[in-house]
Amino acid sequence: MNTDQIRQSYLDFFKAKKHAVIPRANIVPQDDPTTLFTGSGMQPLLPYLLGQTHPAGTRLVDSQTCFRAEDIDEVGDNRHTTFFEMLGNWSLGDYFRSDQLPWLFEFLTSEIKLDPTKLYVTAFVGDKQHDIPRDKESAELWQKLFKDAGITAEVAEIGSETDGYARGIKPDERILYYDATKNWWSRAGAPDNMPTGEPGGPDSEVFYDFGIERGIHENSEFKDKQCHPNCDCGRFLEIANSVFMQYVKTKDGFSELPKKNVDFGGGLERMAAAALDDPDMFKISLMWPIIQKVEEVSGKKYADHTEAQRIIADHMRSAVFMACDGVNPSNTGQGYVLRRLLRRAIRRGHELGINEGLIHQVAPVVADLYRQSYPEVIKNEKAVIETLEREEQVFRQTLQKGLREFERLSKDGLTGQEVFVLSDTYGFPSELSIEEAASRKIKVGDNWKAEFDKLMDEQKDRSRTASAGQFKGGLADHSEQTIKYHTATHLMYKALRMVLGDHVVQRGSNVTAERLRFDFSHPAKMTPEEIQKVEALVNDAIRADYPVSREEIPTDQAFKNGAFGAFGDKYGDKVKVYTVGNPGEEPFSYEICGGPHVEHTGTLGEGGKHFKIQKEEASSSGVRRIKAVLE
Repeated sequence: MNTDQIRQSYLDFFKAKKHAVIPRANIVPQDDPTTLFTGSGMQPLLPYLLGQTHPAGTRLVDSQTCFRAEDIDEVGDNRHTTFFEMLGNWSLGDYFRSDQLPWLFEFLTSEIKLDPTKLYVTAFVGDKQHDIPRDKESAELWQKLFKDAGITAEVAEIGSETDGYARGIKPDERILYYDATKNWWSRAGAPDNMPTGEPGGPDSEVFYDFGIERGIHENSEFKDKQCHPNCDCGRFLEIANSVFMQYVKTKDGFSELPKKNVDFGGGLERMAAAALDDPDMFKISLMWPIIQKVEEVSGKKYADHTEAQRIIADHMRSAVFMACDGVNPSNTGQGYVLRRLLRRAIRRGHELGINEGLIHQVAPVVADLYRQSYPEVIKNEKAVIETLEREEQVFRQTLQKGLREFERLSKDGLTGQEVFVLSDTYGFPSELSIEEAASRKIKVGDNWKAEFDKLMDEQKDRSRTASAGQFKGGLADHSEQTIKYHTATHLMYKALRMVLGDHVVQRGSNVTAERLRFDFSHPAKMTPEEIQKVEALVNDAIRADYPVSREEIPTDQAFKNGAFGAFGDKYGDKVKVYTVGNPGEEPFSYEICGGPHVEHTGTLGEGGKHFKIQKEEASSSGVRRIKAVLE
């Protein structure tokens, strides 16, 4: 099967097991200030795993697009990517181990035809300190599944991270117990770190073995250590993980949850690599056409320029999906990450001789690969490419000059001073200086970062520009004042569309108890008159003391009724819609949102306060940012 077929087969398989297929969530979390990106399949479903009722029921399945910025420096090897899809199925208080593990084994071996002799699995060894038993049920289920497939599968304890897993694995050992560092899940990590009231549980992973005969371990930096499924050499590839959320921490220890959940995640790209029996994940059908295009454009073979072409392929996938979901290149938050990805890809393209048109030539290949699975990528293709091309044009103006200056300034090595000059004077980002030094084997001073940061802080003081900090979307908390500002954001959004036009679309928001910040599409700086009109409309709505009501209705009906939401948002079959306005009258605002809001707009004016726009400025190309308060 190719990658698209594996995804569809997975969705169909669990749909036949009475799971509701739900759409992917936005790659930028909505109303979640704790993280910049959706980094796992379970992240959008966490409220439901913690007890909320999901409108689609207790059995769910999807494929979730994910991004992990922490992996950016690992990209270039055969298996790390920043962008990936996570196949997921969930049981919300419904089925448990005895259904999940047989279904998973059936899918892997019967549906996508993985050789069961290549599969190794893990289970939780237990925690005596907290009186949590080892997960014998998972081990016994796996043993029976392998036996039914005609495979001898012995169960063994692998040892621990502290002893370097020195025991290794022996022939026929296929079911391996690991401790909480590998086979326990909670938001806080291991049982020791969990606060009272926090749920968690053991997990069971599946690894694909690319085989000892390839010499992967022997040719890696880990060759002097024992090889086992969790070894980082690359011989074994984790392709699936079933989390069994069955415990809750109490003041007296751990108790079983009355309703137990299953949270499964399987890497689509990794499964596809296993189906090919090729440890190079970039050979799969969702990445190899990008590599082929880079070969064509550059005239350079993948075999001779492997790392650079892998980085371009991965970063272009990430960039296309970020832009599709509403991210614009900027100097903060998600926009900064997108800018860094694009500049790394462009820099690597430059290395291959691609001196112009990387976006124009490669991004359409990415969009076309997802034409059937995620039609919103093709729908937004023109806007996505325009957004990314603007960044390429800006960066190329500084790249060649920056590289020339890099060569001049790095002759005797790099210190924080040179890195600062390259960044501040020539627009050459610090991370590119460090990467360039590594590729050229140029020595970098041990304390370059501290020196660079000190010089950067001094420069900011001189220019009186305070650091904007990292942009985080959504609400900082659910305090009363933050909720007021959240409602004010909705009023302002409608007012902006009334004053500027329907082209205004939300591109991001950040709401705290002190102020609101709102990014929106608009090609020009607002005039003082436009700002005054927006303020007046919002204050009129506050004085009108409109009731704020919520309803949950089918998504199609919401859009038919005229509701609007943020650019790039993905919706399920049902959505929550907030109406601001008097019953029987044309509403002031009618918007899809997860909440929370005040019950009456007059609450925003308590204490004689009124809405005031403090600043209107550029956020990125074609995007404006407003900061406003109730004062």
